[in-house]
Amino acid sequence: MDMRVAAYAVVTDDDGRLLLAHWNEGRRAAWTMPGGGLEHGEDPEAAVRREVREETGYKVAVDELLGIDSFVIPANRRLQRDVAVPLHALRIVYRAHIVGGKLRYEQNGSTDRAEWFHVEHVQRLSRVKLVDVALRMADLG
Repeated sequence: MDMRVAAYAVVTDDDGRLLLAHWNEGRRAAWTMPGGGLEHGEDPEAAVRREVREETGYKVAVDELLGIDSFVIPANRRLQRDVAVPLHALRIVYRAHIVGGKLRYEQNGSTDRAEWFHVEHVQRLSRVKLVDVALRMADLG
C-alpha cells in the first residue's frame, strides 16, 4: 500500500468567505482546499504554508490543527491507472489566516485558479469531499 500525507488550510476572511483552489488533475476538475502533499522530511505546518502560497499567492500563518482525515483509495479507483496497490491518504487540516501576498493563480501545477466563496454557496460547487470534511472540522458546514 502506498501512502500520501498532505496538509490543507481552511482560510476565511472577514466577509465570511472561504478560500478554495480549483484542482485540475485526474478524471474531473473540482474545487478543493488549498494545500497538498508534504515533501520528504517537511514539517506539515511548513508544507501547508508553502502549498497555500503556491496555489493562491497568499502567505498564511497557521492558527490551529483542526484534525486529520484518513482514508484508503482502492487500487482500481486511483488516478494513476497503472498502479496495482491502494493508496492510504492522510490529510492534515489546519485553520490559517492571511498575513501577506495577493490572489494569483498557480502556473503549471495541480490547480489552475483560486477564488473566494461565501460559505453558504460552497454546497453548490463541484467540489472534492475534502471541502466538506474541512468545513465540518472548522464548524463551518
